Amino acid sequence: MDNLKIILAAGFITIGLAGAAQAEKLKVVATTTDLAWITEEVGGDKVEVQAIAKGFQDPHFVEPKPSFLFVLRNADLLVVVGMDLEVGWLSPLLEQSRNPRIQPGGPGYFDVSAGVEILDRPSGEVNRSMGDVHAMGNPHYWLDPANAIRIGAQARIKLSAIQPENAEYFTKRYESYKGRINEAHKRWKQALAPYKGAKIVTYHRSWTNFVMRYGLDVVDFVEPKPGVPPSPSHLFALIGKMKAEGIKVIAVEPYFDLKTPESLAEKTGAKVVVLYPSVDGKPGLDSYFDVFDYNVKVLVDALR
Repeated sequence: MDNLKIILAAGFITIGLAGAAQAEKLKVVATTTDLAWITEEVGGDKVEVQAIAKGFQDPHFVEPKPSFLFVLRNADLLVVVGMDLEVGWLSPLLEQSRNPRIQPGGPGYFDVSAGVEILDRPSGEVNRSMGDVHAMGNPHYWLDPANAIRIGAQARIKLSAIQPENAEYFTKRYESYKGRINEAHKRWKQALAPYKGAKIVTYHRSWTNFVMRYGLDVVDFVEPKPGVPPSPSHLFALIGKMKAEGIKVIAVEPYFDLKTPESLAEKTGAKVVVLYPSVDGKPGLDSYFDVFDYNVKVLVDALR
């Protein structure tokens, strides 16, 4: 009887250890909700993902909080947009996190910009007189479904390298994700096809990848330079251009003040539409598909 108890106890211990090992998830921190969502789509129940920036925040400007340090200190993997998008707030957090694994150059630092298509690369020297121009190109690259697939492909490779025992699982999830993105892209392309070449104005240079993919034409910006508030002379010239070219849509991100765009709309007969660049930018935008479905519908309604 005593031997039986020992055997049973050993069996329960083994089962408990196996269960604990299976339950252990890779702790992933992403700088944005979009990267978090894509990583979770590929990683499934093998990962535990948190995002630092909220979907309704401007990812250029995030207020560092002490709670972020705890999250980063315990992270196995840090997924970043890169291209200096997070440079103003992520660097000090990393320095204080005391987690050598996720420092730039470390095995847990994952910059997905290396494997995507980058647009708006400056051809000459970049200086502060040009505004907040990114020297390496436009960092809002996730707003092209083709790049969303490329990000997913990189996530599959990175997660498989960290957990090779789950490589097949990550591959299956990536293939499913890729197929769903491709199918949704066909739907979005078909919806916007009648408006190919339509001219619009945007507040910031967030939508380069999006308009390139769907054939729209951003002819000007409310900001005269990235990150620089519009001057009266810039707005006067912009009003003239919008009237001359019959531009009827002004697209604004949710974190910019609507006062100036609405004034422009009043003077030109255009319509202001709020487009959301990120997952969780507002209630109901719980996935990349939700974000694009919403933005495409808003644009079609405005351009119709």
